Amino acid sequence: MFRHPAVIRAAHWINVVCLTVLLASGLQIFNAHPALYWGEVSTFDTPLVSMTATETDPPRGVTTLLGRTFDTTGVLGLSKDSAGEPAERGFPGWSTLPTEQNLAGGRRWHFLFAWIFLLNGLVYLAYGVATGQLGRRLIPSRDQLRHFGTTLREHLAFRFPKGEEATRYNALQKLTYLIVVLGLLPAQILAGLALSPGFNAAAPWILDLFGGRRSARTIHFVIANLLVLFVFVHVAMVLVSGVWNNLRGMVTGWFSIETGAESPRAQTGGEA
Repeated sequence: MFRHPAVIRAAHWINVVCLTVLLASGLQIFNAHPALYWGEVSTFDTPLVSMTATETDPPRGVTTLLGRTFDTTGVLGLSKDSAGEPAERGFPGWSTLPTEQNLAGGRRWHFLFAWIFLLNGLVYLAYGVATGQLGRRLIPSRDQLRHFGTTLREHLAFRFPKGEEATRYNALQKLTYLIVVLGLLPAQILAGLALSPGFNAAAPWILDLFGGRRSARTIHFVIANLLVLFVFVHVAMVLVSGVWNNLRGMVTGWFSIETGAESPRAQTGGEA
């Protein structure tokens, strides 16, 4: 069965590349000042989150979260550089782009792929609205909402349907994608624009929307973590619900329908 049109497939894989680069370059930018605050100014003595290294011998990596301190040596606050020497930084070099501390390089990668990501999203939305794909993929039906509890239990038990039912997104999937596409991503883009001095000059209201530049940076960071969590769960469900079939569907558009018993209410469709 043909499941994913070419525009949807292309948008999906462009998003994979963009989100990977945006995350790695975003961590590079965060490392320039590995701390988060709330409001208009940076209150260095009371950050919401900070990643530092102690001045002890040997030094230790320390992460502070809402006043509580954790030893995160080797991962956060203090990790080895490319030469194998301890280096004070928020996130380790293997997770950032570029790998060595380079704020200017991180910003160039981040801004370039942010615009690619935004344009790709606008194409996806325009195509989805014009063809009706957006509504079919994101808006659950009344029947799906009535059986949301059953769908959730089926999902948590890793019970996946076969046949025609496996080709449809269920209510849980649709609501999740709806929150991500129309909730988290627009908020993330606006928070990112709030961090741009040039955009602030053109639209000063955006800082008021987030309660200040420091708040916008914190929200941007938190949403990025929520998106990473979404990706992890999404990939996990792709793996357990039929990785090759799901990947084939998102690469070629064609999805193989397996025969077997179908649940008329759970509607727990494939993930990809």
